[in-house]
Amino acid sequence: MLLASAALVAWLLAAEQAGQSSQSASRLRIFLDCSGGACYEDFLREEVTLGQYVRDRTDADVHVLMTRAQTGAGGHEYTLAFIGLGSYATTARTLKVTTEASDSEDRIRRQLASALTLGLLSYLAPTDLPPGLAISATVDGAHAASSATSGDPWRRWLFNLNAFANFESEESTSQRNWGLSGGADRITPQWKVTFGVNVSENRDEFDLDDGSRLAVVRENRAFNWLTVRSLGDHWSAGATGRVRSSTFDNTRLAINLSPAIEWNFFPYAMYTRRQFRVQYAIGGSRLRYYEETLFGRVEETRARQELSATFEQREPWGTLEGRVEASNYFPGLSTHRLEVDGEVDVRVTRGLSVSIEASASRIRDQLALPRRDASSEEVLLRLRQLQSDFEARFESAFNTGLARASPLSSTRDSGNSYSAT
Repeated sequence: MLLASAALVAWLLAAEQAGQSSQSASRLRIFLDCSGGACYEDFLREEVTLGQYVRDRTDADVHVLMTRAQTGAGGHEYTLAFIGLGSYATTARTLKVTTEASDSEDRIRRQLASALTLGLLSYLAPTDLPPGLAISATVDGAHAASSATSGDPWRRWLFNLNAFANFESEESTSQRNWGLSGGADRITPQWKVTFGVNVSENRDEFDLDDGSRLAVVRENRAFNWLTVRSLGDHWSAGATGRVRSSTFDNTRLAINLSPAIEWNFFPYAMYTRRQFRVQYAIGGSRLRYYEETLFGRVEETRARQELSATFEQREPWGTLEGRVEASNYFPGLSTHRLEVDGEVDVRVTRGLSVSIEASASRIRDQLALPRRDASSEEVLLRLRQLQSDFEARFESAFNTGLARASPLSSTRDSGNSYSAT
């Protein structure tokens, strides 16, 4: 009798474990792919419990690819792309959540949780819905109405100001650095207008063996602006300008103005996942130098043209970015520059990703190089730009665990909303 009871208990336990295992195997497996804390990943895993979260997309039934872009009003636009895998491969959708700069962190993460829940429900058959599931939906019309009627006293202008200063001193050396930067932006669906200013100064002093004291000063000043007008889903046109000075590259004053036109092969609605932009700009520069240059000039006016192509893509397998830029000063093509750079982050296999960054430049346009040779102090302390025919850089990294790639950055107008396609 005792043996029979033990056998019955063992059979019941085995049946219960088998049922639990079957239930666990039938649960929706979710791979949440975002840039760390930017999407409140821990909160979403705890709040949205419609399935089992896995660490590799090859184990998942649905890949949730989340990207984030800053909006013109200071908030963020989150794009959640739901990509079905395996038996769910035919099911895909996209949801967007747009937040305002004034939204609290709790409000943002709960909006994301609602969007994640709404998207995952598309992958759950009626017979697989969790027991006791309750869904409620509200439209915050009062909030939207108050936002629309209250008006914006700044007319969508955003301002920022940053400053820093530091001081270090030893018996024979001292360093003083300070900087100031600021900007103003106004972005709407039709126009993008930005202004920026940057001022910095670095001063180093050294006591030399002969009893003298060497003072080294590096100064940089820059003001830039950009105006862009949208001409449809693919075209945009505008102009950019810059006023700057730098002791490092022998530029007392440089004034640049360049109208430009741009074509994006993909419609703007895809900007968080895929972009391929070709831009052409032509303009002029008025240049004044601290010292006479290699070309025997202390000031000059030059025309310059630039052609560039930029590709950015983010997919479940990783990210890919590349840029090619060619430019030259008129007349002729003797003073030119060619730059190529790219970055790729690929998930190779379970728990392993590879990141590669590389860039190369062919340089023939260093108009501001001084005629005289650089002194030893200028070379060692990097006080002035040196002549160079090329630059090259290569970096690679192997990452284990869950690979997360950075989302594409862009701008977009704001307003709290959900949209689905």
